[in-house]
Amino acid sequence: MQTYLDFEKPISDLEGKIHELKKLAAEDESIDTSEEIARLEGRVREATEEIYSKLNAWQKTQVARHPQRPHFVDYASHLLTDFTPLAGDRGFGEDAAIQAGLARFRGQPVAVIGQEKGHDTKSRLKHNFGSPRPEGYRKAIRVMEMADRFGLPIISLVDTAGAYPGVGAEERGQAEAIARSTEMCLAVRVPMVSVVIGEGGSGGAIAIATGNRVYMLQNAIYSVISPEGAASILWRDSTRAKEAATNMRITAEDLKELGIIDDIIPEPVGGAHRDPETVITSTGNVIEGALAELGKLSGDEVRAARRQKFLQIGRNL
Repeated sequence: MQTYLDFEKPISDLEGKIHELKKLAAEDESIDTSEEIARLEGRVREATEEIYSKLNAWQKTQVARHPQRPHFVDYASHLLTDFTPLAGDRGFGEDAAIQAGLARFRGQPVAVIGQEKGHDTKSRLKHNFGSPRPEGYRKAIRVMEMADRFGLPIISLVDTAGAYPGVGAEERGQAEAIARSTEMCLAVRVPMVSVVIGEGGSGGAIAIATGNRVYMLQNAIYSVISPEGAASILWRDSTRAKEAATNMRITAEDLKELGIIDDIIPEPVGGAHRDPETVITSTGNVIEGALAELGKLSGDEVRAARRQKFLQIGRNL
């Protein structure tokens, strides 16, 4: 069942009419609704193209959070073979919000790290809605160290509202774990390619997104704090999240202009949730190209280029 966002009401109304006509035709075969359905489907395409061609920052935030948007498990099942997940940080426990392990990406051995939100109530609770705890980042560090030791390129897929802010997480060193994970990203001597596939929330995202190449899907967002959080701090009013989203410049277009990311991966008209296979394939093609380019560099060159990339951010503003 398709979930519609509030600004998609024209699309919802048209597709509702199509559904009613198809149901009517199924109940009475003497009624021919094909011509009317074709006309309405054309109007749906036009309405979708018009709406999605002028999304504002807040609307893109809603699309990035869409419950039917493809998550890490969807990318892993389509792009990876022989995926062997690794669990635990060898210190405290397992954190299912971060999925990590070894796999083959289009035949090439790689290490993979990603944040998983879950698709339904049970899986969302299991994965803590994609908000990692310290042990999740320490697991990511363990996998990155392993990748560095065995010369495996690292692929990271980012999709989190932010690191989990609970008391237990803070007691176990959330900030320290994020800092050390970011440090490890900068230290490894193997290529690292990161893609923000949904939400890129604050340190929770950058801890696994400090790569040689950083990409964003067209309707993804990447920010130091959520729009609601920023509105609560700046104006003590979380209902001004739309205004905060606009002022924070969190869209892929903004961040490419600012030099924070390297490029934007286009999404199908209507968002990644309307055609997951297409956007997953496009993402795989971009990752493959980046790994091929970075594979020509030595380990020292890969690390130096990554460090320089992040030192350069903001210098030309």
